[in-house]
Amino acid sequence: MVTDRKGAASEERLFNFSPGPAVLPLEVLEKIRCDMLCLPGVGSSVLEISHRSPAFDVILAETREGLRSLLGVPDTHDVLFLQGGANLQFSMIPMNLLRGRQEPADYVVTGTWGAGAAKQAALEGDVAISWDGKSVNYDRLPTAEEISASPQASYVHLTSNETIQGVQWKSMPETGDVPLVCDASSDFLSRPIDMSKMGLLYACAQKNAGIAGVTVVIVRKDLLERSPDALPAMLSYRVHADKDSRANTPPVFAIYVLGLVCRWIQDTFGSLEQLAVHNAAKAALLYDELDASEGFYAGHAAAECRSDMNVTFRLPTKELEKAFVKEAAEQGLVDLQGHRSVGGIRASIYNAMPLAGVEKLRDFMTAFRLAHGTGSAEAAGGRS
Repeated sequence: MVTDRKGAASEERLFNFSPGPAVLPLEVLEKIRCDMLCLPGVGSSVLEISHRSPAFDVILAETREGLRSLLGVPDTHDVLFLQGGANLQFSMIPMNLLRGRQEPADYVVTGTWGAGAAKQAALEGDVAISWDGKSVNYDRLPTAEEISASPQASYVHLTSNETIQGVQWKSMPETGDVPLVCDASSDFLSRPIDMSKMGLLYACAQKNAGIAGVTVVIVRKDLLERSPDALPAMLSYRVHADKDSRANTPPVFAIYVLGLVCRWIQDTFGSLEQLAVHNAAKAALLYDELDASEGFYAGHAAAECRSDMNVTFRLPTKELEKAFVKEAAEQGLVDLQGHRSVGGIRASIYNAMPLAGVEKLRDFMTAFRLAHGTGSAEAAGGRS
């Protein structure tokens, strides 16, 4: 039960397993509420301040420094705060890094979002699919030998974590001198990553990093020179870098929340290394239940590729899946239905999902399996 600042009980918070917009840290929500009417020392709400005010100068600088510190972003890279989500980046990346070049871009397609990125890139230039997991229903990642990347490619693109299928790269593939471009939208700030190996990393915020409205692009400075002069200003990385992410009015409030999330990670865990340990332990609770269920819960992803962010699985029948979602909601465990394209169940357990929420879901899964498992009338029909 959450209480307001006067001590009165407010509505009880549910355990929200939505894939995004997703659960936020309670401490961040309380800080937002505390400062909503008036930022300390400013005299205005963060919703009201100018994007060119000294107050926002501080917010922008602190948020950028928070990201640099947590991720270890080297001076060779710029940190940009843009809008439009990952979907706009599907187009901006090839506009800036592929348009007008002879060498194709290589795309490693491991799920729905990677396929979408490749489709948009093909509108701007030549795209080579280095590997596509569609034939295996995107239930695993490729081995190094299966990726047919070209050493002359303009860049190699991959999606670090596929939210719909629940597969995640545990380490990034080596791309040599070819810039690696990574869509990290759904596991951004959940674990350490060697930014020195990244040509460009991008992430929408509404999974682990705050609220919808801001998209972080971390790009190697030498790649900014690829931005064609003929690009519209708002689609040019070089322009956004030159204008300090203020080519137009940026999403001030979303950047402010991102800064609070960075501070929460630092204060609560100390480092992304420690946060990654915490996230892996949460995920293991659910995967252990899957593995112990003797097939009642059938995980989508191969064991070695399982995501620590999105746990995806099926039950013996669609009727049982509907009952699972309904009964879970009655216990305060909400937004567990799988994506409409694949069905089943999906538990998104991002940074801010508390351990207590995952434990309660694990216990519910165990109880549901014992009530509806092998031999029960509901399960007798087999998988559908």
